[in-house]
Amino acid sequence: MKNVAWTARHRFFLDAPLRVGDACCLDPLAHQLVAVLRLALQDTVVLVNGDGFEYCTVLTTLTPRQASGQITATRPVYTDPRIHLTLYQCTLKQDKFEWVLQKGTELGASRFAPVVSRRSVVRPAAALRTKYTRWRAILREATEQCGRTRPPMLDEASEWSELSLPPETHGFIAWEAAEEAPSLGDAAAAVMAAASAQPPRLALLVGPEGGLTQDEVNHLVARGWQVVTLGPRILRAETAALAGIAVLMERCE
Repeated sequence: MKNVAWTARHRFFLDAPLRVGDACCLDPLAHQLVAVLRLALQDTVVLVNGDGFEYCTVLTTLTPRQASGQITATRPVYTDPRIHLTLYQCTLKQDKFEWVLQKGTELGASRFAPVVSRRSVVRPAAALRTKYTRWRAILREATEQCGRTRPPMLDEASEWSELSLPPETHGFIAWEAAEEAPSLGDAAAAVMAAASAQPPRLALLVGPEGGLTQDEVNHLVARGWQVVTLGPRILRAETAALAGIAVLMERCE
């Protein structure tokens, strides 16, 4: 639809079908729209639902408990990542793991998979289930903020010994003790150059604050993972995760 002013600054993910001309219920957003953002009737917001489009929506009902809108226009969005990258992040202290979720979404990760390793701060995997509601909210809000239309997926936590690469996926292990290993950027470029048609899905495993053990790395290499380095300096776990995502996006996307 032409000649539509896409001036709305506020974007929201709505898990529902969206179509130009339809009315949509925005009740879950009502308090935020009224009390936090202080929007008014006839103001516009942008809705996304993961279908690769964004939808300009005029607010037609607005109270602290009820809200609705009329979808007036749509346009394609090209900000969703073009490669599929899963970050296997060994669990960290809560604030650091949440930081990785938020910034990893902004950088372009498609999936997050928490991993419990021998040196993980949070153990066992079952103890993480209470955090998933908050983590999914962080992923949704980061998606809204950065312009994507699809929130990353969030896997159930798994033990390091259970990790296996999904089909047609190339996995990298960022390991600070790696000797004579290629850099992540060079290794990723080689994988992409060798791809015949459809680029492979990628996976990056980053250890906990105490790092991965030699036994853990050996076990994963035997299952098809490739050890790489992120450079000569030892990075904090959360720094390594975000640096790794940024390198892979730059080399492969």
